[in-house]
Amino acid sequence: MANAQGTLPPRWHGPAEGSEEPQEDCLKLHNSLVDGKVPFVPAKGKGSRCVSWYICGPTVYDSAHVGHARNYVTFDIVRRILEDYFGYNVVYVMNVTDIDDKIILRARRNYLLDQYRREVEGDLERVLNDGRAALRLALEKQQGVVSASMEAFAGESEPKRKEELEVVIKQESLKLEKVRSAQDELETQSSSRCLDGMISACSDALAVMLDNTRGKEVTDHSIFKAHASRYEEEFMEDMESLCVRPPTVLTRVSEYMEEIVHYVEKIICNGLGYVSNGSVYFSTLAYQDAGHRYGKLRPWAVGSSTLASEGEVGGDFATTEKRHPNDFALWKASRPGEPSWDSPWGKGRPGWHIECSAMASSILGMNIDIHTGGEDLKFPHHDNELAQAEAYYHCEGCLQWVNYFLHSGHLGIEGLKMSKSLKNFVTIRQALEETSARQLRLLFVMQPWERSMSYSTTTMSEVRAREALLKNFYQNVEVAKRTANKAGQASSKRWNQPELSLLASLQEVQARVHDRLQDNLDTRGAMDALCELVKQTNIYLSGCGGMEALPQSLLLGHVEQYVSKILSCFGLTDGLSFTSSSTTERTPASDQVAPWMDAFASFRDEIRNIARGGGDASQILSVCDRLRDETLVDMGIRLEDKADGSVWKRDDPATLRLEVEEKRRSAREAERLKASRKVAAKAKEIAKWERLSATPKTALSDRYSAFDLDENPTHDMHGNPLEGKALDKAKKEADKVRKQRGQYVDKEAQDPGFLDALRAEWNQLSAQVEDVSLG
Repeated sequence: MANAQGTLPPRWHGPAEGSEEPQEDCLKLHNSLVDGKVPFVPAKGKGSRCVSWYICGPTVYDSAHVGHARNYVTFDIVRRILEDYFGYNVVYVMNVTDIDDKIILRARRNYLLDQYRREVEGDLERVLNDGRAALRLALEKQQGVVSASMEAFAGESEPKRKEELEVVIKQESLKLEKVRSAQDELETQSSSRCLDGMISACSDALAVMLDNTRGKEVTDHSIFKAHASRYEEEFMEDMESLCVRPPTVLTRVSEYMEEIVHYVEKIICNGLGYVSNGSVYFSTLAYQDAGHRYGKLRPWAVGSSTLASEGEVGGDFATTEKRHPNDFALWKASRPGEPSWDSPWGKGRPGWHIECSAMASSILGMNIDIHTGGEDLKFPHHDNELAQAEAYYHCEGCLQWVNYFLHSGHLGIEGLKMSKSLKNFVTIRQALEETSARQLRLLFVMQPWERSMSYSTTTMSEVRAREALLKNFYQNVEVAKRTANKAGQASSKRWNQPELSLLASLQEVQARVHDRLQDNLDTRGAMDALCELVKQTNIYLSGCGGMEALPQSLLLGHVEQYVSKILSCFGLTDGLSFTSSSTTERTPASDQVAPWMDAFASFRDEIRNIARGGGDASQILSVCDRLRDETLVDMGIRLEDKADGSVWKRDDPATLRLEVEEKRRSAREAERLKASRKVAAKAKEIAKWERLSATPKTALSDRYSAFDLDENPTHDMHGNPLEGKALDKAKKEADKVRKQRGQYVDKEAQDPGFLDALRAEWNQLSAQVEDVSLG
């Protein structure tokens, strides 16, 4: 297991080693190969601006979720900074995995489940029995997985491996809990006699059971292709929605089958792979004996079957075909119910890891600058990728296929990573119904790219606050520049201390941002510095006023330009203007003017009609409010009422509509509360007079069962005659009621029917409350 010198090669050696040491003032990146920050030097040398980059793309078996966005948007931000700020020319290669166990199983199971739905029609009893059986099998299997994970954890002594196994236990326990929840939901739906609800409750387990019994019967390979094509198209649309730049090169597994077969052949020829029952496996022992280091990214995970099998489905990892437990499949022999391709070893398909090594090598060659992917891919996927590529280029002396391995941190929700298998995910499309693309991008800008983060209400609140700060900055600068430009030559161009202070702030922030971006692309630190400049600009603007102290538009232009440059490097301005939703495309002048002139003409007509009809000021103000809250909102204009006049700012119409609706909702709520208080007060008044209107016999009926002709109590509640002190007490109570009733009698004499009028008023106010609530 040693090389010719008797020692294993290092996990990583810097591209600059053996030449002049890189300067301290340089870009440093967190490289997973050393689990720390190292100077970034392109493979072609320090002076080169060319960077080769491969990113593991999607396995298109289902809709992409926010956890996927964490990876692809994060590395889009990293790519933009390298290209737009540091000036590198990046060849960005991304694959699409359209052949994979997950795709095969999901497509086949969906197909079988659709068939099952047509078969059962209204047979509730069959669905209930099948669902219970499927969930019972799923429960037993998942209980076994949890037990095996716990046993692996208990028998482990290596700290880092133990830590990862602990996470595995949490994940598998959550899956177990979801199976139990599905059992409960099935019984609930069966009680409601809801067929669709019953199938939905047990669909995953039912699909697995159907696949085990009928999966081999699925022979139409177009089922798998259509499934992958659907989700690939959806993924690409999601990336476009998130303003992710398209890759330079896009590769699909199905289009690189010839290269993959050749790749496997060469690994076998190099003595580092072997054929077994029509499948081909990578020999980890032969690889290490040849002088290579296996498990560069997570050496502590090597040897753990639990960790090595993560991402594998169908139990393929643990097979007797392998010579050593750590070996993994390069090519899988064909089985019924699966798509297959010809190869020297018979019909089959690629293993999970080989595709990336083969396609990346085909485009980028024997040495790649940057390889990226999610944290969860480090082991086994990326470690096996490295092993395959170095085995393929073994005779060329390749000991380091990738120079910089960057991994984005997990996106967590409720303490666990967001994952389809855990069913704790929010799809990108669902997220975009509640948040904007810019807010999601800003969410990732505000987090260190290599660390885990949480997706929560708290993190999104911080994002919205930052976005509001930036929007307010652009709006204020636009107003200030417009004001200064209106004054023209009459305004002073002299710079005083406020201008000099703002310029100093700009220069300081420029240095801070550069320092932060050089230090592992610290976008959070850069954004903090940028927001400090925004605050200093707001302070400067608040001190401006009058012809002699108008803001200097040239200075503001420089500040605005720099802020926009950095935000653009983060991808926060691509089609996502902070002041307007309009695109940058030019439209004919007449088309631009028309909506404004229409709005002006309509407003003028309404004011003239009010004046001609003898209307009052309230009607005019109502028209003005409608112009502000409806007409201008649809045109992307925010009109703010100030003590010395109105100020207009450009803004996103959708944002303005939400604000107007919130304002109206708040007004309705205030009106509802006001009306509710009136209803409560009226009800209290009615209750008071109803109480005073009662005669002794009515008022005391809960305490006495019989009364004389004068309505004095004669018997207690149990029918016993009142005597002595009890009778005297009862008469005093009756006298008190008669005295109180006197107030009602006097009121009725002065205002006949007043109580009925109060009840009518209460009904009217209650109706108003209901109308406001519905409105």
